[in-house]
Amino acid sequence: MAAKNSIKVLIGGKIITLSGYESEEYLQKVALYMDGKITELSALPGYARQPMETKHTLLSLNISDDYFKARKQAEMYEQDLNAKDQEMYDLKHELTALQMELGNAKSEKEELENQVRELEGQVKAMEGKVKDLESELNELLK
Repeated sequence: MAAKNSIKVLIGGKIITLSGYESEEYLQKVALYMDGKITELSALPGYARQPMETKHTLLSLNISDDYFKARKQAEMYEQDLNAKDQEMYDLKHELTALQMELGNAKSEKEELENQVRELEGQVKAMEGKVKDLESELNELLK
C-alpha cells in the first residue's frame, strides 16, 4: 500500500494540513482548486455578507456544477472515442477486403498475362503457317 502523505496548504486564507494516499502534488492541486473556487465566489457582490452555511452551500454547488460538467464532457469524449474506434474497425475491415480484392486482381492479371503470352505464341505460329502457305501458293502459281 502507498504511504500516506501530509502537506500544509492554503485554502481561503487559512493554512490546513491535508493527508491522503495521493501524491503531494495532487493534494496541492486539489487545495489550489478549492482556494480558487473560494476566491471566485468571494468576488461576487454580497457573498461576504452571507452566513457561513450559505457560503459552504454555494461552494458545494459550484464544485458539484464543475463535476457534472466535467463528467458530461468525459462522457462526450468517451462517445467520440467509441465512434472513432468503430470507424477505425470499419476502416480496417474495409482495408482487409480491399487487400483481398487487390490480391485477387493481381492473380487475375497474371492469369490474363499468361493467356496473352499463349495467344501471342499462337499468333506467331499462325503467322508462320500463313507464310508457309503463301510460299507454297507462290510456288504453285509459278
